[in-house]
Amino acid sequence: MFVARAGRTAFAKGEAKPAYQVALGDARVFRARWVGDDPDTDLAVLHIDGLSQGGLMHVPLGSSVGLRRGEIAIAIGNPLGFEHTVTAGIVSALGRSMRASTGRLIPDVIQTDAALNPGNSGGPLVSSAAEVIGINTAIINGAQGICFAVASNTAQFVLSEIIRHGYVRRAYIGVAGQTAPIPRRHAVVAGVDNKMGALLAQIEPDSPAEKAGLLPGDVVITGTPAGGWAPIARCVFVASSAVVTGASRPKRGSVGCSWMTT
Repeated sequence: MFVARAGRTAFAKGEAKPAYQVALGDARVFRARWVGDDPDTDLAVLHIDGLSQGGLMHVPLGSSVGLRRGEIAIAIGNPLGFEHTVTAGIVSALGRSMRASTGRLIPDVIQTDAALNPGNSGGPLVSSAAEVIGINTAIINGAQGICFAVASNTAQFVLSEIIRHGYVRRAYIGVAGQTAPIPRRHAVVAGVDNKMGALLAQIEPDSPAEKAGLLPGDVVITGTPAGGWAPIARCVFVASSAVVTGASRPKRGSVGCSWMTT
């Protein structure tokens, strides 16, 4: 089997190539082919020939947009090697964010108190309607009942990109920044109610942001009430391309900016 991870597309002569197998609850075992992965979300895709041994049934992938706190959440996985373990809890919180091993922020993470342990990663988080609403991914060591899953809508975008291209294409606007408070007088001049904005610390040369006229020190005000850097990171994370459409400075101390993701 040929596997390409983290930019590695070939193996040295004589080096063993990893092989994958998928074992199901009905004792069937399939050889699997590596399709691709996304370290930024800790997700990967394996392909198996489901028709070679009688066909497969699948569970529907639900939407994580309409989830509410308190809904039933059921986690399935192989914690600590105990195969096909099922635990239940509720959706504790929505819209969390956490950093992947690459350092990139994963947006819209689901928090649940369904018990997860090492080995649950990659297993589904299922709703009471028998739909997958997330992919179990992480726990906080030392804490009880604080577990996380990548939302199904994020997973759907990532997995479709991997299936189509073998990797995930993400938008790029060429800025680095952080959340910063917007002085009240600046918000009044700009005509917005946001209390927080995104302070741009660095603009990459020849980037869409530079071409649109953005400068280090600008404060970008997003269209969301919360504001800050998180909406920008979330918008770019789930888009394969981005176009900065313009920037303007109607008065000193304020900046208007917009971009479109496709």
